[in-house]
Amino acid sequence: MLHKQYSGDELVAVMKATLFSPDVLAINVEDILIDSRRFIRAEKCLFFALSGKRNDGQKYVNGLYKKGIRYFVVPNSFSAVSGMEDASFFRVSDTLKALQQLAAYHRSQFDIPVIGITGSNGKTIVKEWLFQLMSPDKKIVRSPKSYNSQIGVPLSVWQMNRQNELAIFEAGISRPNEMEHLQTIIQPTLGIFTNIGEAHSEGFINMAQKVGEKLKLFPRVDTLIYNNDQKELLEVIIRTGILENLNTFTWGRDDNSNLRIVEKRTEETLTKIFADYQAEKIAVTIPFTDAASVENAIHCWAVMLILGYDHKVINRRMAALTPIAMRLEQKEGVNNCTIINDAYNSDYNSLTIALDFMQQQNQHKEKVVILSDILQSGRGEEDLYGNVAGLLKQKGISRIIGIGVAISRHAGLFEIEKDFFPTTRDFLAGFPMASFRNETILLKGARVFEFERINRLLQQKVHETVFEINLSALIENLNFFRSKLKPKTKVMAMVKAFSYGS
Repeated sequence: MLHKQYSGDELVAVMKATLFSPDVLAINVEDILIDSRRFIRAEKCLFFALSGKRNDGQKYVNGLYKKGIRYFVVPNSFSAVSGMEDASFFRVSDTLKALQQLAAYHRSQFDIPVIGITGSNGKTIVKEWLFQLMSPDKKIVRSPKSYNSQIGVPLSVWQMNRQNELAIFEAGISRPNEMEHLQTIIQPTLGIFTNIGEAHSEGFINMAQKVGEKLKLFPRVDTLIYNNDQKELLEVIIRTGILENLNTFTWGRDDNSNLRIVEKRTEETLTKIFADYQAEKIAVTIPFTDAASVENAIHCWAVMLILGYDHKVINRRMAALTPIAMRLEQKEGVNNCTIINDAYNSDYNSLTIALDFMQQQNQHKEKVVILSDILQSGRGEEDLYGNVAGLLKQKGISRIIGIGVAISRHAGLFEIEKDFFPTTRDFLAGFPMASFRNETILLKGARVFEFERINRLLQQKVHETVFEINLSALIENLNFFRSKLKPKTKVMAMVKAFSYGS
């Protein structure tokens, strides 16, 4: 049994719940569920009826009961539906808080190194690269995708099991007083502060407040890693007094850095990074040339040094790093175009990084940027898009295609060739894709704009057989057949091909 299981009494105590159950002693929970569409199996599954601005989990309780789930965390106001007498209901004042309390308790059951990552940019890449670098010799649990929110972090931490030797979780916040909750859940032993920028600044008074709030992830770490060339970050770190209670591992060009970066040498598709470390000259080579990748790689380098990896092993593995999907991913496009896909987030800092990356490729004279509204910048629209317009002109961009209501409002600020559309759907319906020829096209969009739809159209089609498995469809099919069975009937899946009949 890899995943820890929890009894009814244990769950009541952890979540401070009032339990209504026909048989407290029979309760045994191993899985949690917050989204009825992600339902896989009913046995030992606890459903949290979370409420948000657009939805209320309470309305899915009856449907999940019919699919076999018998354990539910619901608000105190929940009215039980007749015919569900054999179900157990944990009534709480706040279902999200209960989810976080259970995840924090689950985390406390494990005594392994836990790396906590926060910052404005690079969290997911650093997490995924650390996984690439250390998974050959460690059993690692990590945040799926970018699960770094008040809901995403508990779901990430819940994955921890007895097999894991290292955990890597990222944490993101958009307003004050959120990080304390995530710190309690993650309880990191090693911290990484990637950088500070304007992403998600909307909920903060100023940059110093945002840095201070993010630092609340690290009050109990053994070591905090950061780049001390970032003076704005360094000033707040010093002012908060956090350095009095923990060790730090700094990197940068400053002479006082633990890992002092001496030189970065770019050679076509590679970057060689030279440094002084513990009175020794060391170096790594990474298969990237853009500034963001270099910064993210050095954070990973610092982690491996702290954990005692041999220099030769570090160099060999860092040389084999691969891109993370939707993060400055470069592909061949239609009509001899080159597509740079950074359709994951959209803020001014990461736009600057993406434009630098675009310039370094230097494959086509014509350069096009397809840019969505920049969300949660904390800046006035005219100031923001005026700076964006100036940046695109400075970087020699030939054309801007703006997608979104806000950027379209400020079309007049852009002095280069331009087209604007209120939505991605409008762009796809009204723009002649065949007009793209011999250009480098940067896709830079916030996730809600679904730029992956644009990427699919622009990317050159390779004529080969593709076998695609839609896991959501498989789950839907399984749930359909299960709906025809009695709740206690078990289902066993068989693998075909060489296991046929086994």
